Amino acid sequence: MSDLVLSDISGGVLTLTLNRPERKNALTHVMYTALGDAIDAGCEDRRVRCILIQGEGSAFTVGNDLSEFAAVNAGDPNVTAGVRGNRLLEALGRSSKPIIAAVHGHAVGVGLTMLLHCDLVFVADDAKISAPFVGLGLVPEAAASLLLPARIGHARAFSVLTLGEVIDAPTAVAWGMANACVPASELRSRARAAAEAVCARAPTAVRLTRALMRDAEAIVARMSEEAVHFHAQLTKPEVTEAINAFSEKRTPDFSRFD
Repeated sequence: MSDLVLSDISGGVLTLTLNRPERKNALTHVMYTALGDAIDAGCEDRRVRCILIQGEGSAFTVGNDLSEFAAVNAGDPNVTAGVRGNRLLEALGRSSKPIIAAVHGHAVGVGLTMLLHCDLVFVADDAKISAPFVGLGLVPEAAASLLLPARIGHARAFSVLTLGEVIDAPTAVAWGMANACVPASELRSRARAAAEAVCARAPTAVRLTRALMRDAEAIVARMSEEAVHFHAQLTKPEVTEAINAFSEKRTPDFSRFD
């Protein structure tokens, strides 16, 4: 396990903590792999009845580390080979045990899409959730193009995924993306209490209920479809323009692209 992702098992709860606070928990390939491996291992571990994901520092996660996207866009073969498979998304898609998220500060990109695979989501009152994929010249991942419209409706999902609309904590609750909005100081204790409540239930019944509520085959199929487009887009001039604009602190100009 990388020290960028902390892991702890107690009381039936596997707690995974994103631990790159100096970069607001921007996720690297190493972190994706560590998270995915930990979730898969937790699903096989009889001690684990529930998985809790949280973040250190001022943010849950600001999404993917853009330096890796920039390297892929520039044709770096080493980075390109590394990001082809996303272990976290794969593990989320096949997880057999309940997942709970405690979200504070910014939750960007995968910080939003992973929540669609969580069974309980608690947001701090400072949470700001967004998915700027199209603004980066990319497409959604983690089956968000399937799950987000199902959760909040097509019009809202299109605004979030295409226009980059930011969802604040009360709106996340009102739209059914989160269970409750709580003061930041109470976030971890509230999420932990929920995790312990899940652990106290009959484990086989919990797993079966979760499985019945999810169309795992459709989710995995949509993830695969999204991944083809996502990795193709990473090499396109649209992404070059988006990355350059980000580094130059300006609005990207996509007017020359068809």
